[in-house]
Amino acid sequence: MADRERTPDQVPIDRPSAARMYDYFLGGAHNFDSDRKTAERAISIYPQFPLIMRANRAFLRRVVRYLVAHGIDQFLDLGSGIPTVGNVHEVAQAADPNARVLYVDIDPVAIAHSTALLHDNTNAHAIRADIRQPEALLEQVRAQQLIDFSRPFAVLLVFVLHFVSDDAMTDRIVKTLRSALSPGSYLVISHSTGEGTPADAHAALIRLYRHSSNPVTSRLQDYLVRWFEGMDLVEPGVVRTPLWHPESPEDLYLDHPERASSCAGVARQPQPHPRLPSVTS
Repeated sequence: MADRERTPDQVPIDRPSAARMYDYFLGGAHNFDSDRKTAERAISIYPQFPLIMRANRAFLRRVVRYLVAHGIDQFLDLGSGIPTVGNVHEVAQAADPNARVLYVDIDPVAIAHSTALLHDNTNAHAIRADIRQPEALLEQVRAQQLIDFSRPFAVLLVFVLHFVSDDAMTDRIVKTLRSALSPGSYLVISHSTGEGTPADAHAALIRLYRHSSNPVTSRLQDYLVRWFEGMDLVEPGVVRTPLWHPESPEDLYLDHPERASSCAGVARQPQPHPRLPSVTS
């Protein structure tokens, strides 16, 4: 159960939060009665729903390990949620103790618990910001001076853009964040597609989340592809989430990847093309 002493007074704990429900689905304890009741309603609608969340969490762990192995030691985790097992800093710093991680979320409960968790970790921090205001968010990130924008880093948008209903706004968010990437940096996105979940269950889940602080909008795989245009997509490209660099034949949903009801992709910011010398006659 969430620690009420760490919860800001202005937080309406009687209204479910997607971050706290996600924590509940993953087996965490930082959630309130309203979150648990709504999460249980989601499970009654579609019993495999928590497995979708766990498949996404497994993707996050795989991608962080991949990026560390490819020289990335800075991570900007947007929509990071509430700390639970397998946080980005735990995975990254297990491989590289000097890896830096900045968590960003709009949920004050998520930030309160993240701050408490990270109080002894000088290379990881959490701030509250809204991805719907990407310019202001980047200003806040720069002010922390934890992420060096002159070096390659990774921006993680893992299961967060589907909480932004307006397509034009999601496009602006991605465009703004991409503009801040230094060459060699990576963009990571996973997103609900709704595919693989029975249509009636998916519609019921969408209705359920409308009563939370974070309504959901699913988007199809082709829509995700456009966010990576002009970048170097890491193989196998934008795929169903379990198919992105699986680590074991026993990986969740690897045998039925459509059941994860989501897609994911990772791309690298290319080096700028050198200017050719002018030709004189």
